[in-house]
Amino acid sequence: MHCDFYDIRILSGYSTSIVLDNGKIEEITNNFTSSAGIRALSGGSWGFVTTDDLANLDQALRSAEELAASINRTVPREAVHLAPIGEAAAPAELTVKEDPRDVPIEEKIELIRDIERHAGTDGVTSTTAVYSESCVKVRYQSSEGLDLEHEMFRTGFGITAVASDGATYQSGRKSRFGVCGYELFKKYDALALAEKAGRTAAELLHARQPEGGIMPCVLDPELAGVFIHEAVGHAAEADLVLENSSILAGRIGEQIASQHVTVYDDPTMHEYGYYPFDAEGVPAKRTTLIDRGVLSSYLHSRETAGRLGGSSGSDGGSSDSDDGSISGGNARAQGCAIPIPRMSNTFIANRDMSFEEIIEELRDGVYLKGSRGGQVNTGEGIFQFNAELGYVVRNGEICEMLRDVSLSGQTLEILKNITAVGDDLAFHSGRCGKSGQAVPVSDGSPHILVNRAMVGGSG
Repeated sequence: MHCDFYDIRILSGYSTSIVLDNGKIEEITNNFTSSAGIRALSGGSWGFVTTDDLANLDQALRSAEELAASINRTVPREAVHLAPIGEAAAPAELTVKEDPRDVPIEEKIELIRDIERHAGTDGVTSTTAVYSESCVKVRYQSSEGLDLEHEMFRTGFGITAVASDGATYQSGRKSRFGVCGYELFKKYDALALAEKAGRTAAELLHARQPEGGIMPCVLDPELAGVFIHEAVGHAAEADLVLENSSILAGRIGEQIASQHVTVYDDPTMHEYGYYPFDAEGVPAKRTTLIDRGVLSSYLHSRETAGRLGGSSGSDGGSSDSDDGSISGGNARAQGCAIPIPRMSNTFIANRDMSFEEIIEELRDGVYLKGSRGGQVNTGEGIFQFNAELGYVVRNGEICEMLRDVSLSGQTLEILKNITAVGDDLAFHSGRCGKSGQAVPVSDGSPHILVNRAMVGGSG
């Protein structure tokens, strides 16, 4: 070996997607993958190459080694010390009940047509439906002797309905994605979800806009999950901490949220962000990001774990391993791209209040549901999210619907203003983008009560 460390990730598999736009097949795509990503470390520099020629991996490895050595000679950096892995990942076998490859493409097209038709309720003027499935086998090998393999199916769908009265457009969207096979469509009532997307779009045409201002509000599991993912999860990714692009830098051990808030990132859960080992061969494990309001850990690759310290109580925080050491476990990559610290399944843990009790405690304010995206600045700790819809709450009763409603503020203020957390944790899945890479994730939460937040119009 002509470098300090190397690893090879070999990916093989396929993905299929079907897109329907207003009843017409917009696209049917089948992509096949057979490629590898190779990293080599020399001193403080990485060399990274990708190749589709799996018969000549030795040549690709030499190229990565030469690139690392050349960079290290030209621009010497402080040596990278990778945190040790410890125990190797256990063999993982995630079986599917219904292999999507056994279902004819015609049946999948008819299913997605049926889903789209059910979204076309009165007032809906256009619909888009998407079906996706994939199966990828990952093999990981390293100069440290690791040789690991797993195979993963992912299946899902999304439906969007747009309603218009000639002057205003409103949309409703539902989706479900899982680490599973075609049985996903038995687990979820896709047709009922499509009808709900259509009804939401049509009802929003008659909803009013919010008055806006600082007020108490309840966030549903989807919006609260988006908040914890975007405003907290990204800020906890250790590469952003090291770049001083995170409001959470230097705050391990600090009370950054109310005592009601505990946040985990857990790739061992069979949600959409599941994996048995990360892109560096580190076994998946649950990480406690916030423990009853106290910032406990960041999300690490082996390099960031090595740079931020290897023991509990350091600025790196602990990551729930038996000896308190940080070993990484959150390095992820899209395909054969270079691994970087990423989230998996990130969520606020359940407490003990029912939804009805939370609404009663809110008494007067707004109830915000769903997400239409938004913006977050992890360095400054500010965010703005658009809810799919909202409701005015008076005297503990849910009243008229609101549209074009947003939530904004400072991350740390909102965390400290969470005064109640429900008992109805639910997850929502999708793909998270960072550094030009998108990976499957889930985020989740119970209903939460924020006693003071800025609510405004997003239209």
